[in-house]
Amino acid sequence: MYRSILVPLDGSKLAESILTEVESLALLMNAKLDLVSVRKAHVLPGVDPTDAQVRVVEDAEEYLEKQKEKLSERISEIELHTPYGNPADKILEISKRHNIDLIAMSTHGRSGIGRWLLGSVAEKVVRHSDIPVLLLRSQEMPISPSE
Repeated sequence: MYRSILVPLDGSKLAESILTEVESLALLMNAKLDLVSVRKAHVLPGVDPTDAQVRVVEDAEEYLEKQKEKLSERISEIELHTPYGNPADKILEISKRHNIDLIAMSTHGRSGIGRWLLGSVAEKVVRHSDIPVLLLRSQEMPISPSE
């Protein structure tokens, strides 16, 4: 039985696509949701990164508050996390620090060269997690004209 479910969100519709399933699972298990949005600022060399770092974390906080508002109609316990840094590392760190029972996230389902070039947060989390990871493959696949 899962008492807490960690859901990484990056602001994309892809990441949010798992929320319906996670909401149902949390209701079924009477589990707490932990929403996490890890951000990292991209700044030019020689420029003080402080303002950019603060701005991206504030944006993440606003974004997660909106998601919490949508989910709180049915889920009573939702905790928000907005760390700064490498997404996979921070997701794993939060899962350990907060005794999370399940990590649930969406994935593009890339393979081969696409995954190698772009990297995969989901793959890194699965490889290094000590707890179960539920992956939902994106349904954002182009439909060919013949179908």
